[in-house]
Amino acid sequence: MLNFNYYNPTRIIFGKDTISETGAHSARYGKKVLLHFGGGSIMKNGVYDQVMSSLSKAGLEVVALGGVVPNPRLSLVREGIAVCKRENIDLILAVGGGSVIDSAKAIAFGALLPDTQDVWDDYYMQADYEIREALPLGVVLTIPAAGSESSTGSVVTNEAKGLKRAVNSETIIPRFAIMDPQTNYTLPAYQTACGASDILAHLMERYFTVVKHNDLSDRLLESAMRNVVANAPWALRQPSEYRWRAELMWTGTIAHNNLLDKGRIGDWASHDIEHELSAAYDIAHGAGLAIVFPAWMKYVYKTDIDRFVQYATRVWDVSLPLDDKESVVMAGIERLEAFYRALGLPVRLTDAGLGAGNLDKMAKQALIVYPSLGNFQKLGADDIEKILRLAQ
Repeated sequence: MLNFNYYNPTRIIFGKDTISETGAHSARYGKKVLLHFGGGSIMKNGVYDQVMSSLSKAGLEVVALGGVVPNPRLSLVREGIAVCKRENIDLILAVGGGSVIDSAKAIAFGALLPDTQDVWDDYYMQADYEIREALPLGVVLTIPAAGSESSTGSVVTNEAKGLKRAVNSETIIPRFAIMDPQTNYTLPAYQTACGASDILAHLMERYFTVVKHNDLSDRLLESAMRNVVANAPWALRQPSEYRWRAELMWTGTIAHNNLLDKGRIGDWASHDIEHELSAAYDIAHGAGLAIVFPAWMKYVYKTDIDRFVQYATRVWDVSLPLDDKESVVMAGIERLEAFYRALGLPVRLTDAGLGAGNLDKMAKQALIVYPSLGNFQKLGADDIEKILRLAQ
C-alpha cells in the first residue's frame, strides 16, 4: 500500500425530498446564483420548479444558463464564464448529471482566470497545470453516473476540434451535493444503463493496479462492483422503486470521490480511449466504456493475470478450475459483456453503428498531451489502435 493524503470537502445531503434544502445550503456562499442545467428533463419532472422555489425562499437571485448536452461543450463553458464575470455570480449551482456538473466546474474556475488565460488551451490541453481558485459550486444530482458531485474531475469537449479532455483539482470539488434518488425515477432506461456502466468503470479503473497489498480497497471495490451488478437490472425493471435508485446513486458517489483509490495507482486508459470515441461520434460515455473496457481487458490481462483471476472469481463468481487461469479470466470478461448486453448497451463498435475508419487517428489523438496512456500497462498509439480493433 502506498502513502496517501485524502481530502474531500463535499457535504452530501442524501435522501427523499432533500431538494427543499437547496436554498439553505446555497445561501451560505452569497446572494447571486448561476443555475446551470441541461435540457428539458428537469422542467418535466418538477426538479426545476422545486429548486427555484427553494432558492427563492432563501432570498437568492438566480441567473439561469441551460443547454448542457452529453459530452459538455466548450462553447457553453465559455458563455458561462462570460455570464459569471458580467453578473458577479457568487455561486454556481449545477442541476443535472455529470455533464452539467463538469461544465459547471469549468465555468467555476474559468470565471476567476485572468483574461490572458483560457480554460481550454491553458488547462484542459496541458499535462502540467494548477487550478488556484474557483467560484463555489453546489450540485443537485439527478443522474447517478459520473460521480462528479464530489470528485476532483471535469471533462469537456471542444466541439470545434473534436477533442475531449479532463482536468483534476481539489479546487473544483463541489461544496455540497443534494442527492434525492426520487429524481431518478423518470430517467430513460438507456440513460440509467449508461450511468451504471460509468459507475462500474470508475470502480474497475481503480481496481486494476500494479500496486500490491491494498486488500481493504480491493474488497471495497469488489463489493461496490457487485452492488452495481445486483441493482442496475432492478432499476431498469422497477424504475420508480426507491431502493434500487438509492443504491446506484450512493455507489456512484463512492466510486469516484477518490476514497477507493487511496494507497494505489489506478489505470484510466479505458476512460482516455473512450474520450476519443465520444469526441468523434458523440456516443454516450457509459456506452463507449461498455465497448472499450472489455477490449482493454483482453489486451492487457497477461500483465498481471492473477489480478484478473481475482476479479473474475470475486466479482463474477467464476468457478472454473483455477489452474486454467486464462479460461477464468475470459469467463469473467464474458460475464461483464453479458451484463452490459442485459442493460441494453453495446459491447462492440458495430453494435453502436460505429465504423473503423478513424481508429488510427483516434489512437494518435489520445496521446496529444501524454506520452502514453494507462498505468496497469503503458499504452502507445499502436496499443490503443489494437484495443480499438479488438472492440470491433
